[in-house]
Amino acid sequence: MNHPMTPKPPLGRNFHRLLLSSGLANLADGIGVVAWPWLASLITRDPLAIALVGVAQKLPWFLFALPSGVITDRLDRRRLVISMDLLRFVTLIALAAAMLIPGLLPEVPVQDFPADLLYGLLLLAALIVGFAEVLRDNSAVTLLPAIVPHARLETANGRMGSVETVMNMMIGPPLAGLMIGLALPLAFGLYGLAFAFAGLLVLSIPGTFRTIRPEPRPWVAEIREGARYLFARPLLRDLAIGLGALNAIDVMLLMGLVLYAQEVMGLNSAEYGLLLTGLAAGGVLGGLLGESIIGRFGASACLRATIAGCLLWALIVLFWPEPVLVWAALTLSAVTGMVWNIITVSLRQRMIPPHLLGRVNSVYRFFGLGTMPLGMLMAGASVSIAEAFIPRTQALAMPFALGAILSILLLIGIWNRVSPKALAALHVGEGAPPPP
Repeated sequence: MNHPMTPKPPLGRNFHRLLLSSGLANLADGIGVVAWPWLASLITRDPLAIALVGVAQKLPWFLFALPSGVITDRLDRRRLVISMDLLRFVTLIALAAAMLIPGLLPEVPVQDFPADLLYGLLLLAALIVGFAEVLRDNSAVTLLPAIVPHARLETANGRMGSVETVMNMMIGPPLAGLMIGLALPLAFGLYGLAFAFAGLLVLSIPGTFRTIRPEPRPWVAEIREGARYLFARPLLRDLAIGLGALNAIDVMLLMGLVLYAQEVMGLNSAEYGLLLTGLAAGGVLGGLLGESIIGRFGASACLRATIAGCLLWALIVLFWPEPVLVWAALTLSAVTGMVWNIITVSLRQRMIPPHLLGRVNSVYRFFGLGTMPLGMLMAGASVSIAEAFIPRTQALAMPFALGAILSILLLIGIWNRVSPKALAALHVGEGAPPPP
């Protein structure tokens, strides 16, 4: 007897509010990808000073990732998201207003390390926005299972990922380039307003989103439990450390691209924003085709290919800095990066018990994302040191030369650790995509 197919429950109005909120927050983040380093480059041409702005924004992933996981489990996640969006709105609007003060933004950027007020405000604003981002992201990711029926989680996560990629990488960077061309404060004002509307959408979602904790426990004990689980499993540990190295290289290349695109490739702010859409195109393609790619080539080959894609990006910029070729390299790198995420996120979801998932993920992200400030610092320092010995145009290429060398070393180091045999031991079969 044939039974009619059970209809799937709807995603619901609250999901679509969360989806739109996530889209606006990622639009803001996409604007920031261009706006932060571009403002820094208008204050100073010192590569280390420009890199320190990115360091300030990403340093909270190292300092705050572990405590943020505990905070997320203890407080109402919805209120945390709203509060962090409001904090970023106020910070960015204040920075935009500061730029309107006559004489605060220099007409010509200084060549040396800046010591003016606007640069100090820029560092402070980047640090505040960075701390808010860590807590907001950890809180927002836990809202979805409380809003969406569990039978529709795969569909909801797929839609969230697609919207986030398009807004963060495809729309945000070129929009920032256009806004900067019109007026720099306008770009930061729009940056802040996007967070304000994102927070208002989450505010419109009714309900309480605070977990019930059977027993209070010390913070350190909870963090230690998550770390113990991660380090007791060599593959998870190696993937976390490998992701940290990969992200350090990736942000070093992105930070190096800011001055390289202006002074070597001759791009303006709008053209630079368009160049970064390669990351968006690759992210969308990787999300749509990731399952098929993994099924065709296997998880092991795909993980290795992610590092090879980073190596190719560095070599293209180093030896063939044509915008079309660089755009293609960014696209390919983003495809492989998205496939890496599909494999590793699915692996963690399957391996880690639900009651440990948040804390283990926070430890994993501590190692995987906490290295980004180091990569940014390496980008600025490598150029500053090289300038003492070689012409500036050649010195600006140093992050890409260093990135290529580090990519080769990472590929050698992780090759056997993500072998088909190592993955098969954890039921990530070659030739088949990991379970969702």
